This record gives sequence, structure tokens and C-alpha cells, in this order.
Amino acid sequence: QVPLVESGGGLVQPGGSLRLSCATSRSIFSNNDMGWYRQTPGKERELVATITRSGRTDYSDSVKGRFTIFRDNAKNTVYLQMNSLKSEDTAVYYCNAVQSLLGRTLPTLNYWGQGTQVIVSS
Repeated sequence: QVPLVESGGGLVQPGGSLRLSCATSRSIFSNNDMGWYRQTPGKERELVATITRSGRTDYSDSVKGRFTIFRDNAKNTVYLQMNSLKSEDTAVYYCNAVQSLLGRTLPTLNYWGQGTQVIVSS
């Protein structure tokens, strides 16, 4: 399996900002749309943002207007800029390649990286 390496998480106060990074292989990055997920204990992994190879973005309702997903093709890296953070954003964040199957956006790879932890707390 090729690496999915998430980084950039940390502890931040409500209203603060973080930028997450996800580095992967050129093969994965150049041939797939990418997405960011998050997971908290006792909850299913939640898709929060996607970006297509052409640059079109989509966001979950909970993060619209606050998060921005973008990609750097030269670095095979996708980013998640998180602003106006709330306590409800606390989670471990993961990236993956994504694809649409029967109207659902699903992870393409059958494995995950280590994730990066985001804690929003005063």
C-alpha cells in the first residue's frame, strides 16, 4: 500500500485556525479525486470535504464557509484550511482518494493513514 501521510493537527482554541496536509504518491494523487474525513470515538468516519482533479470542491454542511480544501499538484499534497474552529470539529482527520459509486462518495483505497488529531478546546 502507498503512504497516506496526514500532518498539521494540534490543539487550538475555539475560533482559531489550522492547516492540515495530506501527502501521497504521484500515482494516487494524479489519478484520483481526494477527500478529507474525520472521526471521533463512538461515531462513524465522516466525509467533510472533497476536491476533484479539476479543482471542484464540496463540503459537508457542518464545515461550509469555514473550511477550504485545495491541492498542490507539484507536491502530491492535498490541504484542508480550517478557520473559525469549533469544539465540534475535534476529531482525528484522515485523507483518502475518493470516488462516486451509485451516488455515494466513497474512499477508494482500502486502508487509511495514521490521521492527525485536531483538538479545539478552551
